[in-house]
Parts: sequence; structure tokens; C-alpha cells
Amino acid sequence: MREMKKAFDAEVTVLDYESTGALSGYANEPWQIGMVSLKAGKVEVVSMFESLLRVDANRPFNPHAPGRHGMLREEIAQAPTPQELWPKVMHRLTEYPLCAHNVATEKKFIRAMAPMHQFGVWIDTLRIARKVWPGCSSYALGDLMVLLNLKCRVEVLCSGREAHDALYDAVASAMLLEHLLEQPGWGNVTVGELATM
Repeated sequence: MREMKKAFDAEVTVLDYESTGALSGYANEPWQIGMVSLKAGKVEVVSMFESLLRVDANRPFNPHAPGRHGMLREEIAQAPTPQELWPKVMHRLTEYPLCAHNVATEKKFIRAMAPMHQFGVWIDTLRIARKVWPGCSSYALGDLMVLLNLKCRVEVLCSGREAHDALYDAVASAMLLEHLLEQPGWGNVTVGELATM
């Protein structure tokens, strides 16, 4: 049973979505997905994947929605829909434990992408960080990257990108989980234990 497998021995799909933000009369829609795998407790660089997701060119974005969507509206309007992208990402999202920083958004968008599919356990790096590093002034992903001296490593892997880019944030979440598993006493933690933290 994969939940009982040691997290260090498991393959975990770490993902992030960027979205339009909600506006009156418009649902919150994803416009970008990023993913990376954690294998043997390490970020697997060759597994990095990102795609824009189609949002109608006439649909307004919430002006407070972060990210570089303003520069990419034409590409976003021509991108695959989540359902069109599904066959390409299905195995990574259904066959492995999933991880994100504050999983609620990712759970919602994945369920909308494939409502008839079952997904594995979820590991939430936000919940874990709050328990493992209590007393931090902020648990925002970018702030944790600075606090734990991980930002430079993420920037090397995601050259030219920054926070609120789906691939950058997926890699940052994966780095956070990698860093956790490197700490003394965490080598034997199971996927299930991480999922229930």
C-alpha cells in the first residue's frame, strides 16, 4: 500500500496551479500547471513539466491575481484545455501521491479536470511547515524558500522564472519536501504520516 511506503522511497508528484482569480460572474479558472517528481527524496529535474491552460481571451482576470498572465494572454487563449491536457498528465496525477503547498486549490482544479477519477493521498507542505518549523513569521512558499536557504536552488532549476509561476512554485514545494526529508529523524516517515500531518 503506497501510503505505508517510506516517503524517501516513494515517487511523489508535486504540483501547482496558477489561476485567474474569481470575479463577479466568473469562476476561478486555472491558466497554468507545473509539476515535478520527488524520487528517493530528491527533486527529479528531468520530470519538470509545465503547460499553459486555455482561458477565453475575453474573460477578465482578477486584477490582484499574481503571475505573468498579462504577458501571456494570447498564448493562454490558444493553450490546451485542462481536459485536452489530461491524457498527457493523467498517470502522474493518478498513480502517485500528490503534494502541493496549501492543497485546496490544486485539489479543486484536478477534480474539475477529471471528475470521474480517483486520486491518491495529498501531502500539504504548508501544513507540514507549520508543524515542523513553528514560530515562523510567514509560511508563504516564497518566504520559506528564503528562510530555509532554498531560494537559490529553485532559481537555478527554474531560471528566468519567479514565484507565482506554476513550475517555479511546484519546484519550490518539492524542494521544501526534500529539505524536510533530509532532517534528522525524518528518514523513516511514511507517505501516510506526511499526508495526515
